[in-house]
Amino acid sequence: MADILEPNTEPELSADHWLARARQLVPTAIERANATTGFPGRWKSILSKLERVPSCLSDLASHPCFSKNTLCKEILQSVASTLSEAIDLAERCTSCDSVQLGKLQMQSDLDSLAGKLDLNLRDCALLVKTGVLSDASVPVVPAPEPPTPIPNQKLNVRELLARLQIGHAEAKHRAVDSLLDVIREDEKSVLSVLGRSNISALIQLLTATAPKVREKAATVICLLAESGSCETLLVSEGVLPPLIRLAESGSLVGREKAVITLQRLSMSADTARAIVGHGGVRPLIEICQIGDSISQSAAAGTLKNLSAVPEVRQTLAEEGIVRVMINLLDCGIVLGSKEYAAECLQNLTATNDNLRRSVVSEGGLRSLLTYLDGPLPQESAVGALRNLVNSVSVDSLLSLGLLPRLMHVLKDGSLGAQQAAASAICRVSSSAEMKKLVGEFGCIPLLIRLLEAKSTGAREVAAQAIATLMSCPQNAREIKKDEKSVPNLVQLLDPSPLNTAKKYAIACLLMLSSSKKSKKLMISHGAIGYLKKLSEMEVAGSKKLLERLERGKLRSLFSKK
Repeated sequence: MADILEPNTEPELSADHWLARARQLVPTAIERANATTGFPGRWKSILSKLERVPSCLSDLASHPCFSKNTLCKEILQSVASTLSEAIDLAERCTSCDSVQLGKLQMQSDLDSLAGKLDLNLRDCALLVKTGVLSDASVPVVPAPEPPTPIPNQKLNVRELLARLQIGHAEAKHRAVDSLLDVIREDEKSVLSVLGRSNISALIQLLTATAPKVREKAATVICLLAESGSCETLLVSEGVLPPLIRLAESGSLVGREKAVITLQRLSMSADTARAIVGHGGVRPLIEICQIGDSISQSAAAGTLKNLSAVPEVRQTLAEEGIVRVMINLLDCGIVLGSKEYAAECLQNLTATNDNLRRSVVSEGGLRSLLTYLDGPLPQESAVGALRNLVNSVSVDSLLSLGLLPRLMHVLKDGSLGAQQAAASAICRVSSSAEMKKLVGEFGCIPLLIRLLEAKSTGAREVAAQAIATLMSCPQNAREIKKDEKSVPNLVQLLDPSPLNTAKKYAIACLLMLSSSKKSKKLMISHGAIGYLKKLSEMEVAGSKKLLERLERGKLRSLFSKK
């Protein structure tokens, strides 16, 4: 029996050898387990596992490629080792004395044996299930201490993915190490064969005991999420809870990768709701307050994505997001964090009056205005400002310096920011005094220029703002004097359904039509042709403006005669 119990460690031995050895050991292991007298409960459980080993060996042996597969040989070697251990423990158990320490040690050894048998049975089943046996594999470099990653150029990707699920913790560590290298060099080769079981195995490694394994698993998952191919699979396999735990209490690297992944995944509204449901808001807010620049920016980006979902906004507010986003606007480490904070505040204030009041009471208006002083004002901050102007008195807005900022945005901001600024002007210009002040700050020429924008929405809101401001005589005179006002407004009479600015253009031109010079300009730029089509479409005001222009045209003809 000694030759049976002594494991053969010659490296050149084949899978066929280890299969034969395991089959030789199984009957002996079962016989010895049946003969034990101590710890009957534990041995009964071990015996039931031993009795399942022959069928697993048959499943492996029946595959035509099993002898060529590196993983198969490793598993069979492990099974043989476990069976040898079972025989040895059975013999020791029959002679175990009554000393308590010996019993405790034997209990521990038996539990360990049961765990190894479970792992062997699971690995055999997984090896068949994954289909890796169909691939003839190159030999894998055995890992020394410390482990050396498998050379990328020799990797079989499917086998490597299988290694994430098969074997002990150290083997999985080596597998995720090598997988990380492969993804960085040839992402497509991994994505093309990645399956649900592989994703699940990676997610399990996020809770591994070793911090380094957690970090590397988080890095792989981050790369997969950023590829744009695996988001749904990652979420369905339960990646959110371990990612949130990693963001909450992981290492610096683990936390960073977890938050970047959450940012990517939270672009889906359903996933955003799930992140909130799993308690992800609090750790994200904490990272915004104390995280490094990369983590802070990713956490702010994730919260911005969450805030885009209306039904979770109140939960975000209860966790203190308003104050945190305002602090980021004031003191964010990088520009990206500030931009995400502004977008978040824009989302929060889009429809909820209570949240608008909360942002104002926390000093958010002043922070947004200060943020707009930058060289290229962005749409999000102006959008948030637009949402808030009706929640504050006009005097407060003026004292905080609203109008110079809007002027700055109309002059130097992005197109989206200019559109939001024009919209803010529409909202704030509710009194004759305010309309006059807007005109005095020089906004009108910039709004007239905005009528030429490529964006339909920008043209529409610019025309709306001009129509609003024209009820002030001083502004009307300035618009009339601007040589671009009439030509730009006439172009907005285009009857196309895509042109949403025509009703405001008609309103502006009606007010300008009291001037002979303006009417001549309208006619010379083709307004009558547009207005005939608009009259047929029964667009409000088009018929009236057409009649005025045609009367003026007739008078002009008679005067020439």
